[in-house]
Amino acid sequence: MVQAVGSALSFEQFLDQYPNNGGRYELIEGEVVEVRPTGAHEDIGGFIALKLGILIDQGNLPLTIPRTCVVKPGRPNAGYIPDVAVLDRRQLVAEPLWEKASTVCHGRTATLVIEVVSTNWRDDYGLKLADYEAMGIAEYWIVDFRALGAARVIGQPKQPTLTICTLGEDGYQLQRFTGQQQLLSAAFPALKLTAQQVFEAGQSS
Repeated sequence: MVQAVGSALSFEQFLDQYPNNGGRYELIEGEVVEVRPTGAHEDIGGFIALKLGILIDQGNLPLTIPRTCVVKPGRPNAGYIPDVAVLDRRQLVAEPLWEKASTVCHGRTATLVIEVVSTNWRDDYGLKLADYEAMGIAEYWIVDFRALGAARVIGQPKQPTLTICTLGEDGYQLQRFTGQQQLLSAAFPALKLTAQQVFEAGQSS
């Protein structure tokens, strides 16, 4: 993807120029950023998707976990690719860009989005949190398995932390989970998973 120096791409330009080379890219503040997840990063995303997929199948829920999708917030110069996105199938018919570009524009379509933290942790805890909240996405997980975030967002002493942001009347309410604490998800109340089990999915055997 070629971007002129000093120019901020719109979301539409981002989609039009998105390369068909198998790479993953996001639009952050009008700048194209290539996303290059590590093996551990992908292992964790896959593990979570598997566990949620089992619950969706067992409960015959009207939800789907696409292999990849773009989330378009209300701002014109942003587009994100969550590591895991759980979508409400019933809402997809109202998504204008779904068929063309697997893009979600309405917060009600996304039951849950998950970001596995890498070196761009500031985006996960800052821009994306604010944008997902503004869109009205009901639940957002930040999986900081390497404790890369600042102490102000994961606490002190720093340790691997999974933060679940649940949408309430006053915006997201944040709850941190570490070690053997069982995750509490409003989107998936039947989920039986500890923070440590998620983190261990990214460890080489």
